[in-house]
Amino acid sequence: MTILLGDNQYGKAETHVVRVTKSGALHEVRDLTVSVALAGDFAETHLTGDNSKVVPTDTQKNTVFAFAREPIGEIEEFGIRLARHFVGEFASVYRARVHIGEQAWERVSVRGKPHDHAFVRAGSDRRVAMVTCTDDGTWVVGGIGDLVVLKSTGSEFHGFVKDRFTTLPETHDRVLATSVEARWRYAGSDIDWRASFEEIRRLLLETFATKHSLSLQQTLYAMGEAVLQARAEVAEIRMTMPNRHHFVVDLSPFGMANDNEVFHAADRPYGLIEGTVLRDDAPEPGLAW
Repeated sequence: MTILLGDNQYGKAETHVVRVTKSGALHEVRDLTVSVALAGDFAETHLTGDNSKVVPTDTQKNTVFAFAREPIGEIEEFGIRLARHFVGEFASVYRARVHIGEQAWERVSVRGKPHDHAFVRAGSDRRVAMVTCTDDGTWVVGGIGDLVVLKSTGSEFHGFVKDRFTTLPETHDRVLATSVEARWRYAGSDIDWRASFEEIRRLLLETFATKHSLSLQQTLYAMGEAVLQARAEVAEIRMTMPNRHHFVVDLSPFGMANDNEVFHAADRPYGLIEGTVLRDDAPEPGLAW
């Protein structure tokens, strides 16, 4: 029997960097969590402990901080610069993958005026990007996480398979709630990243709100379809959407009616819906994912 080393990578995960840009009294804040993963000629460190080709993860962390000294720009641009640096700087690295999550902050309003240097977290959702770079090219995946949405009607679920273990009643009016994790693969890299992200986020939210849902699967597909129809720069989109169940509480023991007004929100277990929506003529993904 022969034992071999398979695919491997390593890196520094979740370097948390906060960049304050100062224009006199007016400050801007960028809050990023950056993870780096490198693949390459690293067999010997696994097989013999020879670290002569290993770029230490501490060096990777320091590189993130040093690159943040310059203007960060959009997180996709920052990821491209970092990934290309690791591939171009070190002969032992043939692939660099950089994942970035951004926590947005907005200015505190004081007597109706935005404060120069005081901020409050903006919403629960996070903008994310993943850049993969090799000698053969660069691929960019954008995304959004923790996009928590709910609508109090406009959703049904019926006509499903039933067997002796089925207790779920059919419904023609239910609360639909989920936390959207979406990743989309860009067809190129010459893109207005911020405008693209903001439009994709808008399309996801508007489609969730307006699509009359017969299942969360149908809603997922409609959201992805809306993005692809409107945004030519997106080749495919992958989404994960847990069904945050809201069950109507039976108030009849108390002599009370409940016309879909009082719910028990269950956090687990939950249905987990996942799917990919893509163009039939989309370019090959390469190493994007």
